[in-house]
Amino acid sequence: MTSLRTRLFIGLLLACTAPLWAQEARDASAQLAPQEQRITDEALYADHSTYQATQDRIQALNDGGRPVRDYHLAKAQCWLDVSFHEYSRNDRSDFPQDALDQSAQLIGAMEQGAEPSNDTPLVNNARRLREDLWKRLGAIHGTPGFECAQQAVACGEVELVHAGNEFNQQQWRHAKPYIQMAEDLTNEAESLARNCTPEPQNMTLTANLLFDFDRDTMSRVRGESKAVLTKALQRAKDENLRITSIRLIGHADRLQGPTRQYNQALSERRAKAVRDYLITQGIPADIISYEWRGDTEQVQACDGLGGDKLRECLLPNRRVEVSILVEKSAP
Repeated sequence: MTSLRTRLFIGLLLACTAPLWAQEARDASAQLAPQEQRITDEALYADHSTYQATQDRIQALNDGGRPVRDYHLAKAQCWLDVSFHEYSRNDRSDFPQDALDQSAQLIGAMEQGAEPSNDTPLVNNARRLREDLWKRLGAIHGTPGFECAQQAVACGEVELVHAGNEFNQQQWRHAKPYIQMAEDLTNEAESLARNCTPEPQNMTLTANLLFDFDRDTMSRVRGESKAVLTKALQRAKDENLRITSIRLIGHADRLQGPTRQYNQALSERRAKAVRDYLITQGIPADIISYEWRGDTEQVQACDGLGGDKLRECLLPNRRVEVSILVEKSAP
């Protein structure tokens, strides 16, 4: 699969007049020129050579038998891609170097035959956006379907960090394209994982129900989020999956109510409303558990906004997280 970012990468490399693949020692550190020095042809050429040398090391690992879809090889490639993407956009923050460092660390460990860490650090103090996507990707780790989904999982995690870095620099509008990429990769990973395990024994289906401001009834749940829950329940039915338990966690946004305990009670009412709704859908009450967190777990800050814009921005915080544990029913 050749992405637009990869094509841009190749195009920029070919645009240089000197051969970028002329490299010195392979284990030289992947170090870019300091930001203030990226103003000469010599500095740019050296940096492009560094990127090409890193790409060559990834190719060598693949040539040695490590599959392209391998989680750590894919992650090294995606860190390299986002680093070069931001470098080519003249990002003068630490992000291009930090992302390149992550790629080089993974490559170094693989070259030495070690098993790299699965951690995905928030480099350059990137904002942790879309906790729901982090959780969905994390849920695939350790499952049988991870074998097929590992490339999409790795790149989805990296794109979430990329989006968080862009959010810090120019807020959500600039982060949006990379959030979309992370969403697409998460959906792809889940699809690959499902198709990789045609006979799943245990798995978790998830949904986030998003409530209108200061509302706690199912009639005030955003339609698109309710559709996700409906689809999950329908999937359990269509695929003959037995629902063994459902866990609900209610949340409220950070805007304060008339009392200090208002948001705590509001998040509890939201969780109860979802519980009651599931019972009307035929789910036994004794397999549904619920809890509430008030405004203690915000996933979106929305700094600098006010009024209606702030309330709309805080929508992801007004949620009930739904985790549906299912298992394959006996034929």
